[in-house]
Amino acid sequence: MDNVNPDPFVAEDASSQEESTFAELLSSFEQQHADGPGAETVTGTIVSIGSEAILIDVGRKTEGSLPLSRWHETEKGEPKVGASVAVSVGPRNEEGYYELSTIRVARPKDWSGLQAAFAEKRVIAGTVVEQIKGGFRVDIGVRAFMPGSRSGVREADEMANLVGQEIQCRITKLDVEKEDVVVDRRVVLEEEQAQRRQQTFSELKEGAVVRGRVRTVMDFGAFVDIGGVDGLLHVVDMSYGRVAKASDLVNPGDELELKILKIDLKTMKISLGLKQLQEDPWTVAAEKFHVGERVSGVVSRLTDFGAFVELLPGVDGLIHLSELSWNKRVRKPEDLLKSGERVEAVVLQINPAERRIGLGYKQALGDPWDTAGQKFAVGSTVEGRVTSLTQFGAFIELDEGIEGMVHISDITNEKRLDHPKEKLAKGQTVRAVVLEFDREKRRIRLGLKQLEPTTVDHYISEHQPGQTVSGRLVEVQGNRAKVELGEGVMAVCQLKAREEKQADAEPRKSADIGSLGAMLAAKWKQGGGNDTVGKPAARPGEIRSFRIAHLDLAKRLIELELAS
Repeated sequence: MDNVNPDPFVAEDASSQEESTFAELLSSFEQQHADGPGAETVTGTIVSIGSEAILIDVGRKTEGSLPLSRWHETEKGEPKVGASVAVSVGPRNEEGYYELSTIRVARPKDWSGLQAAFAEKRVIAGTVVEQIKGGFRVDIGVRAFMPGSRSGVREADEMANLVGQEIQCRITKLDVEKEDVVVDRRVVLEEEQAQRRQQTFSELKEGAVVRGRVRTVMDFGAFVDIGGVDGLLHVVDMSYGRVAKASDLVNPGDELELKILKIDLKTMKISLGLKQLQEDPWTVAAEKFHVGERVSGVVSRLTDFGAFVELLPGVDGLIHLSELSWNKRVRKPEDLLKSGERVEAVVLQINPAERRIGLGYKQALGDPWDTAGQKFAVGSTVEGRVTSLTQFGAFIELDEGIEGMVHISDITNEKRLDHPKEKLAKGQTVRAVVLEFDREKRRIRLGLKQLEPTTVDHYISEHQPGQTVSGRLVEVQGNRAKVELGEGVMAVCQLKAREEKQADAEPRKSADIGSLGAMLAAKWKQGGGNDTVGKPAARPGEIRSFRIAHLDLAKRLIELELAS
């Protein structure tokens, strides 16, 4: 047979001549199809077969196009979708596809050719014959073994599809005596991927919009293949809304349109953004929300200084701690609000440039002080719960958002207190009198001692109008007198001036001299003469008998009149 030569020297010459011929052909081929310094040889995957061209995935943003006629010139058999093929990548054509040409990789013809390929670490061609334990048997002119881990196929169920395909590989072990050859396809694929990665990096620009396929999803983000290069789509760049984890929005295999945010040439890292291609919600917020308007949202998170409320996806407003209650001393937001709760609030301020909206929770509830003046008028009796005690007094909750303060001096009449806790306890319900109401200062002053029963209260409850009582005249002014009925019990009495009897002014005609003499003697004993006419009927210090004319418990008023 012509192709067999037992003389190793002749065989070596023939091999050298064949290799030389192949090199010349390859050089000629490259000169015919080279498209400049950017041309490269890659292994692509057939994705579709048309009537005139084959579309091949070459690991770039768009596919490459190989004329069907060129395939039949260089390849045996019909093309199949999913098959791998070595091609040279040229410039893009009018349709936007890369122009491709098939290229044949040398297949060593004998052991000397294998030794040369091994020494030079050249890429050679081979055909996967069958799948065996631990890997594959590959025909590279001789039978070689390719470990499954070096096949470039990750999934076990995809390994069967490799059988029958022509691959490119590199010899990693060669033992001529034992005829033991091991090849590695994965290293070739990784080199091609590195070349594509470098090529893609040179083509990408920050700010550009690209299309990619989600490869891996982690909690913090997703790795997206954008043409042979992986970029990181961080969870914070997925949506303007709050996203807990990346899998809430994307899944492996999803096709996404993304914006390149940053390219780090030193670390070969690419940052991608999805939300950057969406309308900025703060632009919408600037048009939708206005100061003074009532809005609704969900409490997204609680902090020490307030609560954030999501008004739109990506737009949070802050309810500051001071805007939660009109009067309650709120120490932490969770005292009033819960995460996930829907609440209403009023827009207090909005600054889209700084992405800030200030909200008021208490304003949406209404100011209780607007109607407090009617409910808690001065002099009215109120009831409430003691909310806190201080050195100077106690605070009493009268209504939702309304507190009154009782000064320590207005707590009791019994004794002087050193601290309100001597008479009051937190949570205790008490009755009080409104002593002062100040709307501007939002202050109500209360008194407890004013409702304590006094000796006057006891005296009034124990007596009735018409009763005759004894008392001491304390002060006399004109026809009115102040009378002390007991310790701490004072009353008022209306006095009448003494008048001369009708008999003194117009003596009865029938009166005899004896009767007139007796009358004069009596008047002399009382002070005599006309000096007593018009003078008060009582003097301070006198103890007299009085008749109770009127009792008023509400006003603590006792009115008297002289009994004689």
